[in-house]
Amino acid sequence: MSTVARTGESAGKVLSLYRQLLRQGNQFSSYNFREYAKRRTRDAFRENKNVEDPRQVQELVQKGLQNLQMLKDRLVVEGGLSGKDKEGGKLRQKDTGWD
Repeated sequence: MSTVARTGESAGKVLSLYRQLLRQGNQFSSYNFREYAKRRTRDAFRENKNVEDPRQVQELVQKGLQNLQMLKDRLVVEGGLSGKDKEGGKLRQKDTGWD
């Protein structure tokens, strides 16, 4: 997926999608969800790194965008945001312990 064009718009879109997927996966408060999302993203991109057909790359990018939306939806359902908001207050986070 990432070697379609070393330069240009396609490579930039693919790299941007990869970063977005990793960042989104990193927002889960549950260790298992967080690690699974990151591992699945890395594995999918490694698996498709040699794809050169522009049409197939576009299909993979669309699939990646769907996965990104699914991660966002899952994060909302789980209520698993962790960290701090812009004002410095703590975002909603699930209690630690058994999920």
